[in-house]
Amino acid sequence: MRAIGIILAGGNNHRMRELSQKRAICAMPIAGSYRSIDFTLSNMSNSHIQKVAVFTQYNATSLNEHLNSSKWWDFGRKQGGLYVLTPVVTAQNSNWYRGTADAIYQNLNFLKNSHEPYVVIASGDCIYKMDYNKVLEYHIDKKADITVVCKDMGPDMDVERYGTLRMNEDYRIEEFEEKPLLAKTNTVSCGIYVVRRRQLIEMIEKCAEEDRYDLVKDILIRYKDVKRIYGYKISDYWRNVATVEDYYETNMDFLKPDVRNYFFKQYPDIYSKVDDLPPAKYNPGAHIRNSLISSGCIVNGVVENSIVFKKSYIGNNCTIKNSIILNDVYIGDNTYIENCIVESRGTIRANSHFVGEESPMIVVERNERYMI
Repeated sequence: MRAIGIILAGGNNHRMRELSQKRAICAMPIAGSYRSIDFTLSNMSNSHIQKVAVFTQYNATSLNEHLNSSKWWDFGRKQGGLYVLTPVVTAQNSNWYRGTADAIYQNLNFLKNSHEPYVVIASGDCIYKMDYNKVLEYHIDKKADITVVCKDMGPDMDVERYGTLRMNEDYRIEEFEEKPLLAKTNTVSCGIYVVRRRQLIEMIEKCAEEDRYDLVKDILIRYKDVKRIYGYKISDYWRNVATVEDYYETNMDFLKPDVRNYFFKQYPDIYSKVDDLPPAKYNPGAHIRNSLISSGCIVNGVVENSIVFKKSYIGNNCTIKNSIILNDVYIGDNTYIENCIVESRGTIRANSHFVGEESPMIVVERNERYMI
């Protein structure tokens, strides 16, 4: 493909509450065996983009560890490859990334030293499948300066926390608002952009000269009447993992057969780092209904409509309903958990009781592990 890829994976927000205190949002576990960034990386690989940069910053330890080998996404190659770029203190600059445009500016040499004519910019905290070649073809056909991938959201979605846009009959963007107080349209930006490399360099350098740091506010919105900015509308599955409720509902979607079939049984595939773990073990007394149980788990109790991530242990007479159990959790005997997200590497004492009421309850336990 005639493009390089940039994945923005350095951001943080407080709407993930305790879940983002130990990891970047792009490293959030998804569907039992994946991380949220796996979907964007797989899309880049499946679109034959050979050179991809991941910009990391906030709580990046687990994310960097996940990306320590590029072979899982087929980026281990002589030309191109996967680049993990973090803020670097230099003689000219000692700032962290102050925004998405500033992140690109601090790594501008990555763009200048590349030869591909186009750039695909994507966020690492979205769950979707996409062939970026189709977006690039659309971008060239429209003679666009920038192409923004967008989607019509349902009437029950809170679109005020997204960037909303309105297009004319030719799909040229006429209005673009970032997190409006009152949304005028239900069409939202998916955080995926295609732009010519040289033009991106020019706009980013101009932003830096004017002390502007945000890609959306200072380029897309500011240039919408100057540049030819078009929308590319999609209808397939797309979710943004930005709040606890979003994270919970996205994982619960993978309990639906049609969603699992779309992501994991239809070409192209979704790739992730593979751990050498034994298959899940179900001891006598275990009853599993409509759940995903990952490798390395031992189950003794009842699990219904739940996702249990790797290396977790569920004790005798336990009941897990409508919940997400993250990696390496020990759940003691006679425990009842419903409508909860249990943080990774926690130990739940025997005879515990956790129930989320109106929204998913986040359970964070750091008890001493007596047995495992």
